[in-house]
Amino acid sequence: MEKESKQFLKDLLIQCGPSGFEQTIQKVWINRTKKYADDIKKDVHGNAIAVLNPKADLKVMLAGHCDEIGFMITHVTSEGHLYFIPIGGIDSGVVPGSQVKILTKSGLVDGIIGKKAIHMMEVQERRELIPLKKLFIDIGAKDKKDALKTVAIGDALCVAPNFLTLKNNTFSSKGCDNRTGAFVVSQVLKILHQQKSNLTVSGYSVSTVQEEDGLRGATTSAFGVAPHAAIAVDVGHATDTPDADKNRNGDITLGGGPILSKGPVINPVLGQLLIDTAQKKKVPYQMIGLGRPGGTDTGMIQLSRDGVATALVSVPNRYMHTAVEMCSFEDVKNTAELIAQTILSIKPKMNFIP
Repeated sequence: MEKESKQFLKDLLIQCGPSGFEQTIQKVWINRTKKYADDIKKDVHGNAIAVLNPKADLKVMLAGHCDEIGFMITHVTSEGHLYFIPIGGIDSGVVPGSQVKILTKSGLVDGIIGKKAIHMMEVQERRELIPLKKLFIDIGAKDKKDALKTVAIGDALCVAPNFLTLKNNTFSSKGCDNRTGAFVVSQVLKILHQQKSNLTVSGYSVSTVQEEDGLRGATTSAFGVAPHAAIAVDVGHATDTPDADKNRNGDITLGGGPILSKGPVINPVLGQLLIDTAQKKKVPYQMIGLGRPGGTDTGMIQLSRDGVATALVSVPNRYMHTAVEMCSFEDVKNTAELIAQTILSIKPKMNFIP
């Protein structure tokens, strides 16, 4: 991956933006993506929408959600500790011991999610998973009054940025789900811009919001764009770890290429076009079966207006919904290349009816 693209991916990953609080992420996304778009805007929900070749008759939409799982402050104790609720699907077992960033009106505030020391626990306590409702945040406040000088009820927070480059062209960070997807839909526009003379359709790249809280941004942005075809870009489960169930989730490896799918949410024409393009352009890919629409933007986009031809392309990801998600730079690069080449192969009168 070229230097500028790799830096942009890192810049996205180090932002803090749980569902409904994606503003700083969108600023980073728009600032880069506008260089490759004919027009770019935000809608009332906060979706960032960039378009290339807008006058073409056939519209193809890409959706990569930029929000991450996180938390929201609900109560401040008399001692100055902060209780919170989850935003999105949180595994309470990986939360204790986390450093967090709180999004306040005055900027980011540091905090930690502590846990009773093992020395102070009874034997039974050591065996039990602590529920989220019993965890709290410590910002070093002396008392409630001191805490409320810095934070407020309703402030959102997320795990502190922790980007790492690892061996064999891999990286780890909180928020790979799904800043990698937001990166890819921007990167595709960059590739299409470089080959604009070969582009015969409208390319809409959308950094969607509130996916982790009900696929909401995809619902409204798809209605607004009204595409004929759409590809959602998300992360998918890599199963190349000792604890993964390949029988249920397929044999997916980091570095093995983007994940393509078959299933009810995948339009047969668009799905096959992705496979054919991967084979023609010699882009490595991996396949899984989706028996149900699943929890990605694809499900809502497919049902927009009178129906959209949809497909899902996923970046393999280890340890999803933890603070140490792990992906491959090569997979991210190949995901963008595959989607760009697929869009370049679409003709204005292409029929997606199965």
